[in-house]
Amino acid sequence: MKGFVKNIEKLTEENEDFRRVLYTGQNLQLVLMALRPGEEIGLEVHEDRDQFFRVEQGKGEVFIDGVTTPISGDDGIIVPAGARHNIINTGESLLQLYTIYAPPEHRDGVVHGTKGDAEADHEHFDGRTTE
Repeated sequence: MKGFVKNIEKLTEENEDFRRVLYTGQNLQLVLMALRPGEEIGLEVHEDRDQFFRVEQGKGEVFIDGVTTPISGDDGIIVPAGARHNIINTGESLLQLYTIYAPPEHRDGVVHGTKGDAEADHEHFDGRTTE
């Protein structure tokens, strides 16, 4: 197996898709995200998985179980399994970040150009990994 070795900062800053799955292992998944000004991921709960976010560029807010915190470039966020959470872009440019799900949440290789594309797809991890 070769794993994943790439410049994640550069990939994140170049990404303009709402969601782009880069790598899926059996126990975790790496996903790029970009939120347009005013856009949000949407309030969600993952009962069975933890999630890590790293903000590369932009400004926003993260909501975790009733607590709202401002976020910006270089911030890291951990959302424990079972926590209600959302990320909102409060800035005037893209909020670019990556997230790691443990275990995976989405189909390997999926790309959703917009939030609308993601909502229409209704996809979830199907057990297939990158390698």
